[in-house]
Amino acid sequence: MKLEFPFKQSLLATSVAVLLAGCGTPVEEESPMAPEAAALESSEDALLSMLPACEEPEELEHVVEHACYHAEYGPFEPVTAAALGAPVLVDVSQAHTAYQVTLPKRSPFNYAGRVSFLPDESGEFAFILSRNRGLRIFEAATGTEVARECRYTVPTDVCSSLKTATVADLEANTEYHLEFRSILPSNAAFTLIIEEAGHHH
Repeated sequence: MKLEFPFKQSLLATSVAVLLAGCGTPVEEESPMAPEAAALESSEDALLSMLPACEEPEELEHVVEHACYHAEYGPFEPVTAAALGAPVLVDVSQAHTAYQVTLPKRSPFNYAGRVSFLPDESGEFAFILSRNRGLRIFEAATGTEVARECRYTVPTDVCSSLKTATVADLEANTEYHLEFRSILPSNAAFTLIIEEAGHHH
């Protein structure tokens, strides 16, 4: 009989521990978000790093030098991107403009948004950013993703204000949605400058 009481106490303690583990705490509920979001960002970064380096960096360097002037001296245009799933009413089609983009917050570790771009000529465009993370491009009418051709990492001696450029071949008078994501607040506000990188002949 003396052994039975400690056994009952042990069984009761184990049951309470199991119940508490099942219920969890607010801290435990939030903590899985961080690894999940980090995995999302690292997978997107991996896809971005798979883009080949641009083959003619000298030509793109000239484009970036011009963009750098606008990154430092403007004109500046602050914009807040449309939340994913919402109508995209924010337009970034004005040439030679440094758009200061802010992404809407979706959750503690998720910032994402879209802006609209309508090129007036067909050709290659360089999307130059003040952050290392890139972007995805979609045709607005169909939702089809546009292939990005290459990526250029901006050397600090070329421009200290800009970090990376992504080049894509776009058609005139076709609306595109530029999609940006981030898990870090520091990457959720950045400068975007769009410059022509090559014309169709």
